[in-house]
Amino acid sequence: MRTSADYLESLRDGRVTYFEGRRVPDPTAEPLLAQAAQVVAAGYDQWYDPGANARNPLMTAPADEADLRARVPMLLASDFALDLSYQALMALSTAGAALSGVPGPWVERIKAYVEAAQQADDRVAVCVTDAKGDRSLPPGGQPDPDAYVRVVERRDDGVVIRGAKLHISGGSFAHDLLVMPTKAMKPGEEDYSVCAAVPVNAPGVSIVNTTFAPRHEDARTFPYSSRHHIPDGFVVFDDVFVPDERVFLDGQSRYAAVFAHNLGMWQRLGSLAFMAADADRMVGFAQLIAEANGLARVQHVTEKISELMIHATMVRAGLEAAIANCETTADGVCFPSELYTNAAKYHAAANAPMMTRHIHDIAGGSLVTAPSVADLENPEIGPAVRKYMTTGERADGEYRLRLFHALRDLTADAYGAWRLVTNMQGGGGLYAQRIVTRKHFDMAAAKDAALRYVGLEPPV
Repeated sequence: MRTSADYLESLRDGRVTYFEGRRVPDPTAEPLLAQAAQVVAAGYDQWYDPGANARNPLMTAPADEADLRARVPMLLASDFALDLSYQALMALSTAGAALSGVPGPWVERIKAYVEAAQQADDRVAVCVTDAKGDRSLPPGGQPDPDAYVRVVERRDDGVVIRGAKLHISGGSFAHDLLVMPTKAMKPGEEDYSVCAAVPVNAPGVSIVNTTFAPRHEDARTFPYSSRHHIPDGFVVFDDVFVPDERVFLDGQSRYAAVFAHNLGMWQRLGSLAFMAADADRMVGFAQLIAEANGLARVQHVTEKISELMIHATMVRAGLEAAIANCETTADGVCFPSELYTNAAKYHAAANAPMMTRHIHDIAGGSLVTAPSVADLENPEIGPAVRKYMTTGERADGEYRLRLFHALRDLTADAYGAWRLVTNMQGGGGLYAQRIVTRKHFDMAAAKDAALRYVGLEPPV
């Protein structure tokens, strides 16, 4: 297993990384990127075991319901790169099971790669969403054929790929990029039916980074996002060679959707787990700011907090149902119920904006206009700030001020907007969850129950 020092050194491997218009030769030396690297490095130390055969337990597959359930709090407490790597390797593991019986070396290559990544203690970022060009046109009908990642050359020992992947979380802080088709492909789209693991420092790979990390000098104004931020990447593959052993699908358009489908399941479970924990926290914040404002007994406020409670409870119930109704592949990989995972993720994401609106309504305008902590400490104006931010015995001025900054950071600033969008889009947008829910819901049983309830026979 790698130590934090090993990990930070592994990022200095010649990878091509850009940030805000500049080439960054060493992401560990760029201030806003370096902080993210340090978070991942700390995760390495958190799980480090010096044993010769030691492996990170969160990089291995859960074997049963208890194991699957135990992963949730551990992953929530882990760094973003480890969480993303877990989703990537689990997606490969369950996709491999789905490809069992498909002609070709794909299953064996997947198993070998997962084993190697676990043994090397690598971090893996997933690359799914293509540039897509004109979305009204299929991959093969685009004016620019590179709008979707495709194979441009097949050699005796591998393939050459070209294209770009968007919305890639943590790409510059991983060792490998797991590239997979963004959707189902049709006959004639064989070149777009490629899944492969590409080293971040492979020739032809470039990553353009963006981040919601705050630029404010005083981190106290951003109590959460100043410590926790995930750079996202725009990844370009400019004729990148991938050796055969790292290619998990090539040209089999019939199976192109298998990888994204399985990744979506694991990503949605991760998103659901985060949103369940987040919903609980938001109930707490709503109550805290209501008390600080002296509004805890006002009817419309208590009703909004009740809605937040119901939302949090239903999201948690969906997470529990997804785990309790888990299944196991022939290889012994335990995975969550696709029906409950997708239905609960849809419910959580669709209702999150309304829950955020309730928070803003309870908090009031000071959520975005409260003076800074530094203003509070200014000997000239500080006493006045403290006086007018205080609500008598209910809340000291500094406490209330900091509570407003916490809520602004979490719900109404750069991180808050990122959080709202990624809750909606992570693992695929709302429509994707509708599709999978319809696929797994037992419609025949529902129709039969409806007919029996009123004593009707099914139509002939």
